[in-house]
Amino acid sequence: MVYFWAALTVILVIVEALTVQLVTVWFAVGSLAAVIASLAGANTVWQCVIFVAVSLLALILTRPYVKKAILKKAVPTNADRCIGKEAIVTETIDNRAGCGQVKIGGIIWTARSEDDSVIECDEVVLVKKIEGVKVIVEKIKTEAKV
Repeated sequence: MVYFWAALTVILVIVEALTVQLVTVWFAVGSLAAVIASLAGANTVWQCVIFVAVSLLALILTRPYVKKAILKKAVPTNADRCIGKEAIVTETIDNRAGCGQVKIGGIIWTARSEDDSVIECDEVVLVKKIEGVKVIVEKIKTEAKV
């Protein structure tokens, strides 16, 4: 069994090295513990129990720290400041025709309506979200200030 656990440890370490996420590192630690148990003379049942127990313990103890290190906080961009702002339609927005532009703070953006409605030129709209390089807008009932 020493060779089995040693081979499993090597395989798991190789798989871990080839993957981007931490997937098998905890099981590699467990199989290393099983190698030690096997060398110490533990029977096969105890080796399996040690493998499972150490793998779970390693997972439980290190997973919160690993998740915190891996998760990246989204850094807002300047474009995110457009969300919730009013804009003036400079080219009629028609999702079916694939056309439409708005002006937000002096910058022209390609725009699409949120509810697929056609919004005429010079209407005032509210920027709801940004998808790629397009702003998604909804019509506001007030008149444009030109």
